[in-house]
Amino acid sequence: MLQITAQKNLGRVNIDVAFHASGRATALFGPSGSGKTSTLNMIAGLLKPDKGRITIGETVLFDSDKHIDLPVHKRRIGYVFQEHRLFPHLNVMKNLVYGRSMNRLPRNSTHEDRIVSLLDITSILERRIGALSGGEKQRVAIGRALLSKPLLLLFDEPMASLDEARKAELFPYLERLRDEAAIPMVYVSHDENEVKRLADSIVYFADGKAKTRQTTNEKVQ
Repeated sequence: MLQITAQKNLGRVNIDVAFHASGRATALFGPSGSGKTSTLNMIAGLLKPDKGRITIGETVLFDSDKHIDLPVHKRRIGYVFQEHRLFPHLNVMKNLVYGRSMNRLPRNSTHEDRIVSLLDITSILERRIGALSGGEKQRVAIGRALLSKPLLLLFDEPMASLDEARKAELFPYLERLRDEAAIPMVYVSHDENEVKRLADSIVYFADGKAKTRQTTNEKVQ
């Protein structure tokens, strides 16, 4: 379970959040500039809180009182950005392998095959990144994150740059990932339809603060 209490002054917005995420998929929902991505970056270790505590289960990622700030590469977090951030000079398979090698993990062909099957990318493993659709690129980015064997997956509006056809192509894989991968997800979006469809809990953001935490069966205020 992820637990976060964090404060960060970014000038344009003062972030002050406190919530826990214990379900399969937790959405951070709210308008652009409300602090969602900055909160995600604090969890990942890309942005240091001014004060607070962040844990995943028994693992302390950050604790300002105890001067703990675990480096990014030791947090075991998979991060999927808006832009796929794949290596264009490598094919799909080599991009996937990078997720494992950057964490110095031994190869596990069974795990690798399962991820490839889960994301339905077997037929594109030898293709270069430039030959892929937007939805295919994001599936490869998700696969790379999964092969790092994360404790938590973070998604920063992974469909924001996709057209409606590519969104429709990608979304079933996100649902499948939620249901089958057994890795908790934190999903940032300002699209209410996305979070209602994907998340089993919602944290509502406004002006840098996590106002409420609601289930998807409740109306988002």
